[in-house]
Amino acid sequence: QLQLVESGGGLVHSGGSLRLSCLASTFRLKKYNIGWFRQAPGKEREGISCIRGTDGATYYTDSVKNRFTISKDNTENTVTLIMNDLKPEDTGIYYCATDGRKTVLDLLTTTWGLSCGAEQHDFDSSGRGTQVTVSS
Repeated sequence: QLQLVESGGGLVHSGGSLRLSCLASTFRLKKYNIGWFRQAPGKEREGISCIRGTDGATYYTDSVKNRFTISKDNTENTVTLIMNDLKPEDTGIYYCATDGRKTVLDLLTTTWGLSCGAEQHDFDSSGRGTQVTVSS
């Protein structure tokens, strides 16, 4: 079973920073597609950033581009999301997830899918999440 554990959330003021960590506890994540997702109260889960397993390419949605940075440490078996210039609309539960390398590449059709190696719905192995709250 693919298990991921998120940490690093907290309460910050607008303009502040946080560093989220995603630890793979049961597998080596080097070649796995890893995505960060968030879910705001009353809203659906949305993908915000990913790092592709095949080549380490990264992708960010427009809402976090130039503010968030994703990186992978194969030695520590973690994926980190550094979040700068946080805004109240960044509030939510943040999850990291993987598709478990089961995605058929020929079926990818969206910008997220082509950039991250799997469509958002394929990232179905995730942790329990970590809460991020940004006050105005």
